[in-house]
Amino acid sequence: MAANIRPSGVFDTDYAQDISINRTLWDRIASNGLFLVLLVLPFILPSDWIALITKIAIFAIAVQGLNILLGYTGQISLGHAAFMAVGAYSAGVFVSEFGFTFWTALPAAALFTGFVGLIFGLPSLRVKGFYLAMATLAAQYIIIWSIENPLEPLTNGVNPLPLEAHKPVFFGTELSKTGLYYVIIPLAVLLFLAARNLTRTRVGRAFISVRDNDLAAELLGINVFTYKLQAFFVSALFAGVAGVLLAFSEQTLITSQFPLLISIELLAMLVIGGTGYPLGALFGATFVLVVNQRLVPELLPYVSDLLRDTLTFLPAENIQGALTPLLFGVILAIFLIVEPRGLAYRWEILKISWKIRPFSY
Repeated sequence: MAANIRPSGVFDTDYAQDISINRTLWDRIASNGLFLVLLVLPFILPSDWIALITKIAIFAIAVQGLNILLGYTGQISLGHAAFMAVGAYSAGVFVSEFGFTFWTALPAAALFTGFVGLIFGLPSLRVKGFYLAMATLAAQYIIIWSIENPLEPLTNGVNPLPLEAHKPVFFGTELSKTGLYYVIIPLAVLLFLAARNLTRTRVGRAFISVRDNDLAAELLGINVFTYKLQAFFVSALFAGVAGVLLAFSEQTLITSQFPLLISIELLAMLVIGGTGYPLGALFGATFVLVVNQRLVPELLPYVSDLLRDTLTFLPAENIQGALTPLLFGVILAIFLIVEPRGLAYRWEILKISWKIRPFSY
């Protein structure tokens, strides 16, 4: 939306400017400045905030993959956390059993996850909507069961798979948490740029046509099944990258890190951020993780005391246990009422208003 609108008096003078993502000098300064700010944050913020930003970047990559599948192609998935598990465990097996380094395990695990996504994308030829959601929900359980049972000799089953002995090494030096931050953030930026550019390619336009009307797309000569499979492949590849980064940042793996609840949270992040918008994944992951890890813990003591004094007929431990999901649910419901089209949509409106000022109405 906003990318196609420029301030009054700004025109394209050559083809390179016409196809550029950042068409104006201000856009380029803002984009490069934001990236530089991200690079200097470890020298400014405390370590717990850096850990939170790292986690946001990892989950934003996974949500971007879901955005390519759901937002661009219109194919829903309730098993995205399982694809993260595929990437994480395949990377863990590659480094522990086959002697891969982090730098070789990352692309190998991502590609392997993409091919697993192709397998579970096959039902999209015959089913859609609710039925496709059930098929991907089956993927969530099948993948986790496979990791815990048939693949137990490689994955340790339900027990943790430690990765402390396989820390990423850069020029002979093991990367610390801060060092890994400088791997995750640039990689997240590159993947976001790739996803943004995907919408401007032949494949991306085919994805959008399948999303809008798959029957009309097929009548126009688009091979709907091929593009649906490509969407599943790219979506799973993004999830695999996120899983690898999560595994090496946590330095341990266990299947309880990838439950169905995480798949639902990833879907909620996309809806909150804005389905179909390139920045929707970033906004959604930031909103959910900040609310869950910062805002809710701050509100918890006050709300807990209030409810204990009000609902005296309920055991205090029951109130405490139910309060965290209750608070998050209330905040999410309020958000969806106030901003049903997502944060990215509001961001686009703000950018357009700024560019066409003073006629921002």
